[in-house]
This record gives sequence, C-alpha cells and structure tokens, in this order.
Amino acid sequence: MDGLNHTRVTEFVFLGLTENWVLEILLFVTFSIAYVLTLLGNALIIVTIVFTLHLHTPMYFFLSNLSFIDLCHSSVTVPKMLEGLLLERKTISFDNCIAQLFFLHLFACAEIFLLTIMAYDRYVAICAPLHYSSVMNIRVCVQLVFALWLGGTIHSLVQTFLTTRLPYCGPNIIDSYFCDVPPVIKLACTDTYLTGMLIVSNSGTISLTCFLALVTSYIVILVSLRKQSAEGRRKALSTCSAHFMVVAFFFGPCIFLYTRPDSSFSVDKVVSVFYTVVTPLLNPLIYTLRNEEVKNAIKHLRQKQVFS
Repeated sequence: MDGLNHTRVTEFVFLGLTENWVLEILLFVTFSIAYVLTLLGNALIIVTIVFTLHLHTPMYFFLSNLSFIDLCHSSVTVPKMLEGLLLERKTISFDNCIAQLFFLHLFACAEIFLLTIMAYDRYVAICAPLHYSSVMNIRVCVQLVFALWLGGTIHSLVQTFLTTRLPYCGPNIIDSYFCDVPPVIKLACTDTYLTGMLIVSNSGTISLTCFLALVTSYIVILVSLRKQSAEGRRKALSTCSAHFMVVAFFFGPCIFLYTRPDSSFSVDKVVSVFYTVVTPLLNPLIYTLRNEEVKNAIKHLRQKQVFS
C-alpha cells in the first residue's frame, strides 16, 4: 500500500483529437468560434428571458436554466481542449482532472433532469391546460430546479467517489481530450470491472429512465393533439419539435457513451465532441430560430437598446 501511495499518479497526459498540427490549428479556430457562439447565444437567451416580462413563464424559466447549464457544461471541457490543441504536451493535474470529471457529470446530469422536467411542463400545458397555472406555479418550478441540482450533485459525487477510490500508480495517458470516468478508470492499478459496472448502471439508469420518460410524454402529447384545434396543434408541435431535437442531440451521445460496458470505439472522440461542443451551441440556435416569441423579444430588447 505504501508503494502505491508513493508512486501515485500526479498528472495525466491527453492524447487529444489528432497528432496532425495543421488539423489541430483548424480545429482550434473552429472550436474557438463555436465556443464563443455558445457563450454569446446562451447568455443572450438568459438576458432576453430575464428582461422580458411576458417570458416570465415556467417554460422560459426552464429554458433560461437550460442555457445556463449549457454555458457551464461547455466551459468545463472546451477551454482545456483549446489549450491542448496549441500544446505539444497536453497535461492536467490529478486534482484538476477529478474536478473536471465532477463538474462534467454535475452539469450533464442536471441537463438530463431539466430536459425531463421541460417535457413534463409541455405535457401539463398541452394535456391539462386548465390546471397548468396551479400545477406549474412558481413555487413548484423552483422546487423542481432545486431537485435537479440536488440530483445532479448526488450523481456526480457518486461518480467521483467511485473513480477516486481506485489506485492510480502506473499509466497516465488518457486517450481523449478531457477527463471522464470511463477513460480515467482504465488507468487504475487494479481490476475495475465491478466499479465500471456500478458506474455504467448509475449513468445508464439515469439516461435511459429519463429518455423513456421523455419519449412516453411525447407519445401522450401527440395522441392528445388530435383533440386540439389546427392552430393549437401547430403551436404545440412547434414547441415540442424544438424540444425533442434538443433531447435527441443530447441523449443520443449520452446513451452511446455511458450505457455500455467498459469498451471504446474509434468514434468515441467524435461523439464526445458533439456532446461537449456542438450540443451546447445547437440549443440556443434551435430555440431562437424556431421560437417566434424569443426572436421577437430579442428584437424588442435590441430596439430598446438602440433608442436608449
């Protein structure tokens, strides 16, 4: 045991996305632009909702929280990835690696729960509109947001505990561009089969359960739309289709990465890029381009700024 402590790994080395320096420069420019757009897009949605009174509804309250989570989620991995694209040796300290892993799972799990809550919000609004104001009042909305952060924190603590309890005394090369549970535990100096199964069952249960709940809610919504007017169906489908696009873009990579046994595929890095870089950028684009209320509110705020 003393030997293990004495030779404990103090830093990890990332292999990164590619060893081609020309491609690294191209990726740096591309992902830098994507990251800036992600920050600006999500910040714009938050500011628009906060300063537009008629958007102070449960749906937009949850949307502003989604933008905040996406902003934080991308900031956990993208800056370190951009730094690595400019460096020949891409390293991260053990403590910073664990911190990155913790916050990655915190924001990812919080987003999973939030997307599920948003689906429930749409279900109540469309299937029980007369009871919507009493069911989804501000007190309930705040409690749901508190619950999703609590659930995300518990999930992240479990993942972090299962990872840090393992001994790391030998290999320190991570075949990725950020610290995540599956590639990190592969470097442990012990058998990780049981730990890996516990981690997969934890992440997999959350991802699949919430995804099935989402799909079920949308099936019920689609069935109930037959009783709606043509205009009601159009508005409901517009809102739900935007939400379902976000769900598909987010849950697809999550289920692919976290619901399978300890194994890696050549497309893992591509899926990870989509999960950490592309999805947080797509969310504000989907909700602004397909949502007339948000687009009109942004125009109104811009006009007020010009006049002032």
